[in-house]
Amino acid sequence: MSSHMQQSQSRSLVDWLSYLEQIHPANIDMGLERVGTVARRMGLTELPFKVITVAGTNGKGSSCAMAASILMAAGYRVGVYSSPHLLRFTERVRVNGQELDDGDHCAAFAEVEAARGDIALTFFEFATLAGLWLFRRAAPDVLLLEVGLGGRLDATNVVESDVALITSIALDHCDWLGDTREAVAVEKAGVYRKGKPAISGEPNPPSTIASEAARLGACLRQVGIDFRGDEHEGDWDYHGLHHWSGLPKPALPLMNAVTVLAALESLGLPLAESAIRDGLANARLAGRMQQLQTSPLVIVDVAHNPHSAAYLASQLRQLPGKGKRRAVVGMLKDKDMAGSLAELGGLIDEWFLASLHGPRAATADQLATALGGGRGVALTFACVGDAYGAALAASSPDDMVIVFGSFYTVADVLALGSV
Repeated sequence: MSSHMQQSQSRSLVDWLSYLEQIHPANIDMGLERVGTVARRMGLTELPFKVITVAGTNGKGSSCAMAASILMAAGYRVGVYSSPHLLRFTERVRVNGQELDDGDHCAAFAEVEAARGDIALTFFEFATLAGLWLFRRAAPDVLLLEVGLGGRLDATNVVESDVALITSIALDHCDWLGDTREAVAVEKAGVYRKGKPAISGEPNPPSTIASEAARLGACLRQVGIDFRGDEHEGDWDYHGLHHWSGLPKPALPLMNAVTVLAALESLGLPLAESAIRDGLANARLAGRMQQLQTSPLVIVDVAHNPHSAAYLASQLRQLPGKGKRRAVVGMLKDKDMAGSLAELGGLIDEWFLASLHGPRAATADQLATALGGGRGVALTFACVGDAYGAALAASSPDDMVIVFGSFYTVADVLALGSV
């Protein structure tokens, strides 16, 4: 063993993550050439188990959570690769719902470091290759692979998947993916594969989804055409290759559940209806309409663009409450702050606006400008912790505090509870 490898294997996870931050090239082209070369060296492009790739502007994490819950209820061993994490890097790689030990991640990083040679990798590319190595070693029956950004050029797209699904198409990351839904759809549809099921859960699809699927030779199935969900007062029905009626409504977005069932029935693995029912009923995901306490009611949600903020607003309208609603908000400045805040405009009595920290962070004053006047009281704070503390202090037991705007904002509040 070389001294370099000995050194890399003795690194702690904290050391490794610090190292990955340091070697991250400043200006790097999005593309699969570099990461693909290393993936082929490591034998990670074709994995010996079923792979479902999950792309989309919003709903990727929820879709992976519901698919994993259903597959585990059916007795399958399931891997989930997700990003970003909320509290711990190890959240990104889970097998049957469990995180792996720090030492496992360190071993995976050492393998990637040895294989990359002089090839530069971004933090996400390095982490993705390490995750794929860990999943190959863990040998699940199914791997749910959540795309980081876009699809076509995302590091996860080095893997040949069995089914690929797109949850939604909205404008986000416009600098990378284009500033029209048609352009964004081309990037997302890059995860589709020739001769393989290609699922689209976007109810208002840009024409480019179908044209890209056709160009790639994928077998496109679209919501509203090839499958659908019919919602009732207390349950819902699925119509696709199968018909399942009286299904329980999940705690996560129903539109994503519909898409997940289309993907799972296209995968070809046997699924008992009881597993679908149990899986839907039990699926949860940290940071998505997550309730932290009841008096006052505190809900955290990672909604960070107008599309996800609109869904959050629809959920809040269904919650009974006779008290005031206070929002704790921190956002990144490259997001549509005004559009996101406007979606919740009529639902919030008082705004507690917090500055995030880092090169992409928006200040509380920038949020106040984006909020505009006439939308209730707006207070500004230097950090999320201060804003959250003030919102709690101002609230009576009947009130509600909603924390949203970014993964970073939710992570800061969750960290307060885990100290």
